[in-house]
Amino acid sequence: MSTDRAVRHLRALFISDVHLGTRGCQADLLLDFLRHHDAETVYLVGDIVDGWRLQRHWHWPQSHNDVVQKILRKARKGARIIYVPGNHDEFLRNYLGTHFGGIEVRNSDVHETADGRRLLVIHGDQFDIVVRHARWLAFLGDWAYSAALTVNTYLNMVRRWFGFSYWSASAWAKVRVKNAVNFIGAFEEALAREAREHDVHGVICGHIHYAAMHDDFGIAYHNCGDWVESCTALVEHHDGRMEIIRWADAAMQHRSRPGRREAEPESESEAVAA
Repeated sequence: MSTDRAVRHLRALFISDVHLGTRGCQADLLLDFLRHHDAETVYLVGDIVDGWRLQRHWHWPQSHNDVVQKILRKARKGARIIYVPGNHDEFLRNYLGTHFGGIEVRNSDVHETADGRRLLVIHGDQFDIVVRHARWLAFLGDWAYSAALTVNTYLNMVRRWFGFSYWSASAWAKVRVKNAVNFIGAFEEALAREAREHDVHGVICGHIHYAAMHDDFGIAYHNCGDWVESCTALVEHHDGRMEIIRWADAAMQHRSRPGRREAEPESESEAVAA
């Protein structure tokens, strides 16, 4: 896939909840996004690799390997890559402070924007009471979520057939079901409190697969979203302005633009090296 657009150069790029190693991972869309966006600093804000799922069933197609190779290539070209593990890739928390392939592993970090704001970067699972105190329930929820994604995949195949854009049943439910709304609000408030304790201006996190950017709790809250359903990323422009990019929507709009010339397909070797 290629949206045939120029590369955007950014100051910082934040990606979370890719879940490489699962069938729900939208690796092709992420690879397309990474081809069109470069940044001085790239933050991998947890759950990039799904160790939970890989322990039960190995699933690692070429597109997942291509994403890893693309990130490593960005590091080789001079981008600073910081990996902040989440609960699904918690095995990396055994390697905090180490570097591999040009990637730094940290439990959390403080990112300073171009306009001088300090933002705590953390995955956020530490503030999910289910993950912390009822891991069996977290695993059950992970299974149920995977099943829902399978249903959603087939639903969107039908929608594409009729020319409709991608639709996430989970995202729809999160903003309409009372318990989900209450959970999101409690999670955001907990992260805002943590940011205050760190004496910073805001927080950047992931974990709940719900991209958002607001200051409802008196401090800047940014959530990167995910690359399973919404296909979103958080970026910082060179003037310090923050933006959520919804790549599935952007790619759909570009593909449907009248008179657009299709890009020549890349060879497999070119796709990995890009």
